[in-house]
Amino acid sequence: MKIAIFGASGNIGSRIVTEALNRGHNVTAVVRQPENYILQAPHLRIAKGDLFNSQDVEAAVFDHDAVVCAYNFTKGATPSTITEITVPLLNGMKQAHVKRLVVIGGAGSLEVAPGIQSVDTPDFPDAYKPVALAHREALKNYQKETGLDWTYVSPSAEITPGERTGNFRTGKDQMLFDENGKSHISMEDFAVAIIDELEQPKHIRERFTVGY
Repeated sequence: MKIAIFGASGNIGSRIVTEALNRGHNVTAVVRQPENYILQAPHLRIAKGDLFNSQDVEAAVFDHDAVVCAYNFTKGATPSTITEITVPLLNGMKQAHVKRLVVIGGAGSLEVAPGIQSVDTPDFPDAYKPVALAHREALKNYQKETGLDWTYVSPSAEITPGERTGNFRTGKDQMLFDENGKSHISMEDFAVAIIDELEQPKHIRERFTVGY
């Protein structure tokens, strides 16, 4: 499979690149500054691309089977860019006639009780609220999209570097908790779930979550 990955230099994106390569896929790492991208490997191509420009998206994803968007705002950008990139991303993919999209989203819009999303609870950290709300608005944009085979993937509340165990659970719109009441997943196992979904799609035009 030929997979184009936006945000390939980020913490999560880089692990998705590695997981895809280890499974024998051909990967295009789409980054803003290719000269700073240090990973080199067989079946890996590095391309420059701007997610805010639909023509850049079109050029980067043309002739690919699938796209993964692991965008995370950096260098002074505002959380609202998480929502803003949905339009050029979707338009660029349509222009390139690539239908399969997996988006790395946020955990704040997962339900922690029936009808109650984590971001709306009183104890949700104020520092993370703008990002969580931007991810929620982005999800709404994807949910309106009927022309592409999109999947939106929310991690657990805590996602950190760790081990690739291959042992995890998936759910839909409800946050997953382990036997100790903790909601967590390693970035490595999260990457496994992303490539699993590309290889064997189970969540076309819907959101799912990953956790222990």
